[in-house]
Amino acid sequence: MAAELGVPPNRTPAEIDIGDATGRIGSAIEAKWLGRLGFDTQLGPFYLGLWGVVAFVSAGLFTFIWLMTMLAQVSYNPIAFLKYFAVLQLDPPSPAYGLGFAPLDKGGWWLVATFFLTISILAWLIRIWERARALGLKPYLAYGFTGAIALYLVIYIIRPIIMGDWSEAPGHGIKALLDWDNNTSVRYGNFYYNPFHMLSIFFLLGSTLLFSMHGATIWALEKFGAHEEEAEIIAPGTGTERAQLFWRWTMGFNANAYSIHLWAFWFAWLCGVTGAIGVLLSGTLVSDWFQWAIDARINYPQAPPVPVELPLP
Repeated sequence: MAAELGVPPNRTPAEIDIGDATGRIGSAIEAKWLGRLGFDTQLGPFYLGLWGVVAFVSAGLFTFIWLMTMLAQVSYNPIAFLKYFAVLQLDPPSPAYGLGFAPLDKGGWWLVATFFLTISILAWLIRIWERARALGLKPYLAYGFTGAIALYLVIYIIRPIIMGDWSEAPGHGIKALLDWDNNTSVRYGNFYYNPFHMLSIFFLLGSTLLFSMHGATIWALEKFGAHEEEAEIIAPGTGTERAQLFWRWTMGFNANAYSIHLWAFWFAWLCGVTGAIGVLLSGTLVSDWFQWAIDARINYPQAPPVPVELPLP
């Protein structure tokens, strides 16, 4: 890897200023308090670049439109804005407008805000990809980000277009997104019977379990240097080896310092992707997940209640 990056043989990678310095902002600052929170103590420098500019400007425009439209709903009263922030929302156009552009005060602002939000997310994906390639890394972080992007695009763009109606997308706001989630589940026969929703929840809970198990194991073995996993993989008698022995003795098998990250990656990525498939099928191919589960014989058919005969007086 050092040769591929052009690192001279007499210098370590830590001494090399990897990548193009053009576009970097600021200089490194040491923040000791970050170390007490478990983070690296260095802040900066920050790389901006073209896609960084696009991402931040687009995200800024989305945030400005979103906050200003919600602020207008409380007559620009800052106290009321803070008080009702959780229930304020920017709604999409009504079904009457279909996929057309509605007036700004009747859903048009939602269309404009969603456009900028989508641009910012896609620009950030490109930014992550380019930074990884510039540093000689495989772009797996960008791959992971596509799981969340798939779910976002299905909910806000792809499914509403297939349904022919922007109102199928959720509004921008905390309560708006929760209401959409609940209402979509009820409208299409209960998402509990949606097999892709089942898979999405399985991968969600599974990824949290894997990450917590891995984090707890490394934390427990910090005194043995288990946090230096790359060097420990080839060093016997160290924290990583003790960790692998612990899980082998506890469960009969272990995920090593490399494979645990693969497990966690796939569980987290599949959470978003399976969720996206489940949402995409709702209303497009499946109108009632409860009835689908009965037809698929994974739920009991609903029998009418047994009539009750009351005794004559």
